[in-house]
Amino acid sequence: MLSVDIRHPQGSFNLDARFDCGAGVTALFGRSGAGKSSVVNAIAGLTCPRAGRIALGDEVLFDAARGIHVRAGRRRFGYVFQESRLFPHLTVRQNLLYSHWFDRTLYSEADFAHVVDLLGIGELLQRQPAQLSGGEKQRVAIGRALLTKPRLLLLDEPLASLDAARKQEILRYLRLLRDETRIPMIYVSHAVDEVLQLADQVVLLDAGRVAASGSVEDVMGRPDLRPGGGLFEGGAVIDTRVGAIDDQDGLATLNFEGGALTAGASGASVGERVRVRIRARDVSIALEPPRQISIQNILCGTIARVDAPEGGGAAGVSVAITVGSATLRARVTQRAARQLALAPGMTVYALIKAVSLDRRIGSDLQKNQ
Repeated sequence: MLSVDIRHPQGSFNLDARFDCGAGVTALFGRSGAGKSSVVNAIAGLTCPRAGRIALGDEVLFDAARGIHVRAGRRRFGYVFQESRLFPHLTVRQNLLYSHWFDRTLYSEADFAHVVDLLGIGELLQRQPAQLSGGEKQRVAIGRALLTKPRLLLLDEPLASLDAARKQEILRYLRLLRDETRIPMIYVSHAVDEVLQLADQVVLLDAGRVAASGSVEDVMGRPDLRPGGGLFEGGAVIDTRVGAIDDQDGLATLNFEGGALTAGASGASVGERVRVRIRARDVSIALEPPRQISIQNILCGTIARVDAPEGGGAAGVSVAITVGSATLRARVTQRAARQLALAPGMTVYALIKAVSLDRRIGSDLQKNQ
């Protein structure tokens, strides 16, 4: 368990962040300038906060009151930056072996071979960084970090400088690392799609403070969190599994405890786990099952709560609908809520277009629009 409690002056605001994170991938999520990199640099030991404490389990890494600041090199954390920061005069093999020059006990030849195979960089070993694509450079940088035998892997927006195709390439390898190495990761990002693909927990930062923390489903589904004027839309995040694929129509059936969803099948395979994000603005409500309608997803559920906008006005009404173990969110006008007399306990039908779903499937990221 990593425990962070730090305070430090940071430009136009004061960094004041407190959170805990455990196994798996924890995303530090927030808009640019929210303090994410400052937090991860403090965790890495690259900066020394003005006040606070950082501990990994029972080991105190930083304690301002007690004058403790363990140097970055002694923390045994791997760090992958936005830029690969490979040594330009060294080959890929030499970059990967860099830590070995200082400590020959870090890993064996078998460890080296496993990392090379895991990241698919065997054919790159004799090249120099100038001969690599952006995605290849980042894979090598990740491999170099892994070969330090880190207790924790820190990734500070590692996809920021890559195009869409290269981002998907690296995300696929990061999922492999998450699932095979089991090394805890802190992943810094301001991109919703990256967080949905990788993270188990989310720490949402806004102007240097923790606005929310918890599971991806809980944090990314909250309709009240729009830090800094609107970072992401409220909605629901649902874990599903591909039950069937209709090749003729290019559609996949995604099963979850509350029923099934239909979405585009590109990149999907039967049995694969899928995390789906359904935006509140894409959910309509009916009091009876509609007939002869083009919408493919019609889910029966019960209204859990209806939240009117503060101060009235033109803002929409937020409706939480329980479907099995999932909670969908719909945003409708006040007129619609009044005409349908929406209230907790009512049975309603949530209507969702298949083409509106944000899917995060296996090795691919697709947004069906």
